[in-house]
Amino acid sequence: MSDTSTAVGQVATLWRYPIKSMLGEELNAAMVTGESILGDRVFALVDAETGKVASAKNPRKWPRLFDFRAAFVEPPLAKNALPAVRVTLPDGRIVSTQQSDFNALLSQALERTVTLSQATLSDPNLEEFWPEVEGITYHNVVTDESMPANTFFDLAPIHILTTSTLDRLRELYPQGRFEVRRFRPNIVVQADEKDFIENAWVGRTLAIGDEVRLSVTSSCPRCVMTTLPQGDLPRDLGILRTVARHNQAHVGVYATVLQGGIIHRNDVLRLL
Repeated sequence: MSDTSTAVGQVATLWRYPIKSMLGEELNAAMVTGESILGDRVFALVDAETGKVASAKNPRKWPRLFDFRAAFVEPPLAKNALPAVRVTLPDGRIVSTQQSDFNALLSQALERTVTLSQATLSDPNLEEFWPEVEGITYHNVVTDESMPANTFFDLAPIHILTTSTLDRLRELYPQGRFEVRRFRPNIVVQADEKDFIENAWVGRTLAIGDEVRLSVTSSCPRCVMTTLPQGDLPRDLGILRTVARHNQAHVGVYATVLQGGIIHRNDVLRLL
């Protein structure tokens, strides 16, 4: 039987975010289970006052989450035996989720009482602030947003972004810094065009390397998080305005897992 697949690029970088809304870790290889990239967004901080998940989607309440970085102390090998997570605080201190005072230290740093939670909540939800940007759903309000049960994913477990999209956005808004970290993808695909090529992948199957198969379910709607400062990146509402004006506020695509396996940097992606 002939192969009718089309190569669309190769894996440039891989990312995992052990604690929701914190900075994550860049990987050379990632294990994909039947649900997601192993270890991705398996933890979150929960606001003791409201019971809602702490999220940079509401920067008025959680303005400093992007000043925290989370990484596993060793690579996770089995979902039921996750290793501890090491969190670097804004002042440079390093704490571990194994510490008995972890919640107290994070609460002090965030100036709100929080507790670490694993992704086992039946009705996880968060607050999302919508800035005044033409082309997005709401303006200058905070809404409650639900996540799928027993996860801390926004809409789907895997987010894919191409360099083609980033290059196109840079053309449209040259003064903006369209960097991968603004968009928090799991898989960054090196592709040669300058266009929103992922849009055409929705409803299709992606093969990555020899094992992994993903179903591309939808385009990824973007929010205020893309505009927030982190490290040397400045706050810039022009990022979201450009995305809304030129691509219906979408950057990248969401996917679910059809077949798990290992993804490596430089693996070829094929559209089936």
